[in-house]
Amino acid sequence: MDSATSDLTARPPLRSTADNGLKIVVVGGFGVGKTTMVRSVSDIRPLNTEETMTRAGVGVDDADDVPTKTTTTIAFDFGRISLDARTVLYLFGAPGQERFWFLWDRLFTGTLGAVVLVDTRRLVDSWYAIDRLEHHGMPFIVARNDFGGPQYSADDVREALDLPETVPLIDCDARSRESSKEVLITLVDHLYALSSSARERTT
Repeated sequence: MDSATSDLTARPPLRSTADNGLKIVVVGGFGVGKTTMVRSVSDIRPLNTEETMTRAGVGVDDADDVPTKTTTTIAFDFGRISLDARTVLYLFGAPGQERFWFLWDRLFTGTLGAVVLVDTRRLVDSWYAIDRLEHHGMPFIVARNDFGGPQYSADDVREALDLPETVPLIDCDARSRESSKEVLITLVDHLYALSSSARERTT
């Protein structure tokens, strides 16, 4: 575990000396748990743009597989985690509905890496997120959020999403701070490994 990962587990408070901001985006399909993850792990009360779902969304947003969902993100979620006295991690949760996908490219600007949150009951909803990240050449990991659905093996999910072995795939519970923190640690470790590999190739 590198020093950045250790600092993430410590979660010291943000100080006035913090001057280095790192940006991470959480993406995925509609109702997969992005807002919940940002809310569970943020040091601060997160900013969210959730609105009550109304009849206007019928036939526009596919809510058939999430019948208990009553609110939806219409712009983005924002949270923050202090890594050390000078470094802070900014978390952005992207909206999942297709009609808001145009916002994703703007959210990706300046992003260090991404978490693709997936629901194994609706894996097809994750394809767009993975496609856009690959289009931007952005490093990412995949986290399976536990909704109590069918239990597929990691190999089955990897094959369904056409994920190369180099992309980490882990399980999580977006409601849990500790579980969501492990997701971010996995992403930080992945980014560190990619950075180290790139430096080795240039020396």
